[in-house]
Amino acid sequence: MDLPLHPACRLLRMDSCGLVAVEKAVGVLSHPNMKRDSRPSLLDLPFDPEGEIYGGGSCSWHLLNRLDAPTSGILLLSSDPGVAAAVRKAFTSHQVEKTYAAVVKGVPMPDRQKWRDRLSVLRRGGKLRTTVVRGKPDAETVMESLRTADLPPARSLLRLKPVTGKTHQLRVQCASRHLPIVGDATYGDFRFNREFRKKLGEGRLFLHSWKTHLRFTHGGGKVDFYVESPLPAAFAVALD
Repeated sequence: MDLPLHPACRLLRMDSCGLVAVEKAVGVLSHPNMKRDSRPSLLDLPFDPEGEIYGGGSCSWHLLNRLDAPTSGILLLSSDPGVAAAVRKAFTSHQVEKTYAAVVKGVPMPDRQKWRDRLSVLRRGGKLRTTVVRGKPDAETVMESLRTADLPPARSLLRLKPVTGKTHQLRVQCASRHLPIVGDATYGDFRFNREFRKKLGEGRLFLHSWKTHLRFTHGGGKVDFYVESPLPAAFAVALD
């Protein structure tokens, strides 16, 4: 079946069960937000937001996860409704292991932590905004610092493994610990972002969906699916 990907995106893996992994580029929407949205989307097909399906009839692709437009990395699709249902069930039951990479301003101490927060999501002026509030934690992420660049100011490469999937979870959890993700235009250090972009010519959000691993049952058998999207070259530039 044809997969009309946006030209800036690419196919990473296509499994015989009908599960497909693609790499979304920065600025490309996981799906159109509105019919009149002029920004580029992942597939060149009509999108049904209720069913979360691109296309229709014999050319249908179920969108199984989402990334914010500024975030790059792995998205999952399937042309098989049964596989789509199984993968969505794996997501809701936290059976999918997702790993993100982020370049942040600052140095986490200690270099391995478990972040647990209560997050509140509000819509303001048509945009979503997430904040940390008091209360029983409902968002959890495991963080590990992989590399630190002793530059003025210092920057770190983090491996982030979200246990939950709240809106803007990683961006807010980093920012609330004084580790704003480089290039974050909503929760970041705006002055630093401007200086960084002027000096290095990189204005992207330095958050990337890096690895995904899931296991599920389909057609009487077990599927073990792993995919990795290489770190963008800009990440090395940000740390040099």
